[in-house]
Amino acid sequence: MEKIAVIGAGLMGQGIAQVFALAGHLVKVHDVQRAALDSLRSRTERNLVDLGQDERAAQRIAPVSDLRETVCDADAIFEAGPEDLAWKQALFGQLERLAPADALLASNTSAIPITRIMERLVSGHRALGTHWWNPPYLVPLVEVIKTPDTDAAHAHRMCDLLARAGKTPAMVEKDIAGFIGNRLQHALWREAISLVANGVCDARTVDTVVKASFGRRLPVLGPLENADLVGTDLTLAIHRVLLPDIESHAGPSPYLESLVREGRLGMKTGEGFRRWPQEEQDSLRARLLAHLIEMNAAENR
Repeated sequence: MEKIAVIGAGLMGQGIAQVFALAGHLVKVHDVQRAALDSLRSRTERNLVDLGQDERAAQRIAPVSDLRETVCDADAIFEAGPEDLAWKQALFGQLERLAPADALLASNTSAIPITRIMERLVSGHRALGTHWWNPPYLVPLVEVIKTPDTDAAHAHRMCDLLARAGKTPAMVEKDIAGFIGNRLQHALWREAISLVANGVCDARTVDTVVKASFGRRLPVLGPLENADLVGTDLTLAIHRVLLPDIESHAGPSPYLESLVREGRLGMKTGEGFRRWPQEEQDSLRARLLAHLIEMNAAENR
């Protein structure tokens, strides 16, 4: 089993550590926040108990306050820190010096091009992106992103490591902002916001339409499978009518910007596109957790 290092003990870092620990790996986790390290094992044990999994796996996770000690013998290092390009560049400069020469260096950014993050490295051939989805221990996908410098053998080595840990790796051959999943997700969000901003319907109706129609098919039928199912000729005919009218504003939605200016930040403030009483938040989070667990059980994950 490989030795894994995770930089960041927050929500994503803890979840990544949990995945590898449950798969039998030894995991060291570093964070500058002492409180995050102190609660790391207890958070992991609680998750494992809730999922009906072996809570003893949390003992394979070692919280470490010293960065050098965390990575000195690692086979693979996963950065799960803030979405800050300068911070990530500085961190990977340190990791390149402190880690073994053959250790894989991976960033868990959601949108920043990996090439930008790794552009100052001398050993860029072993650097790549691994975009995990939240929560990492329940969502199977991990996008593996190559830069022009990434050695193909190292990218495949990462995919193999992830697959053996029970994840579903998806290779991203060309490094672009947002990779695959977030580009698709935010294209949908842009049109959803536009429908509300233009008075077509309210936010609750947008979510109802998605969840009660094509959202039902998505676990089985991807968008291009659907296009082939109905026929590319029909898809083309619909696009000729529809695409000229789809939201194409180059920047963020002015409606979204106004929500942020007004302090309507979503569930964290109790109101975003709609109001969120605490009981509704709790109910939605519980339903999401139960749904993800049920889907994983159906797939024997």
